[in-house]
Amino acid sequence: MIRKIKQADVSLLQNILSDIPNFSENEVNVAMELINIAANNPEQTDYHLYVYEHEDKVIGYHCTGQRPLTQGTYDLYWIVAMPGSGKKGVGRELLIHAEDFVKQNNGRWLLAETSSKESYSATRSFYMRNNYSIIAEVNDFYSIGDNLIIFGKYFTQQ
Repeated sequence: MIRKIKQADVSLLQNILSDIPNFSENEVNVAMELINIAANNPEQTDYHLYVYEHEDKVIGYHCTGQRPLTQGTYDLYWIVAMPGSGKKGVGRELLIHAEDFVKQNNGRWLLAETSSKESYSATRSFYMRNNYSIIAEVNDFYSIGDNLIIFGKYFTQQ
């Protein structure tokens, strides 16, 4: 089941984020900032955060929002699945949910940014397997030798 975040999910999501070796402490802090905004201010509209719950246990989430100053362009800020749940299709289900959210809100683009580091190769493969294209790459963005790769998927309007 995928549902909107509740306050009780915050510490569970922090535990999941902390268990992912790819995420630095700074990355976890940024993710937690968005989680806290969504959980503590349910009326805000910048960050739409949904959790994946299986057998009463939260095992992942996605955070999506409309990119400021655009019409129909959304960012997939975070998509996270508990380590070990990847083979169960949790990430794919979360991605489909994020895409459906964008389409339901008349979105045209869903963008996802990631790193070019080798440790993010599975993330890049995930987007490619789900029909995302690399629409931009910025060299030395995060640090020297660590490029920003922007994946995107375009949805035609019905």
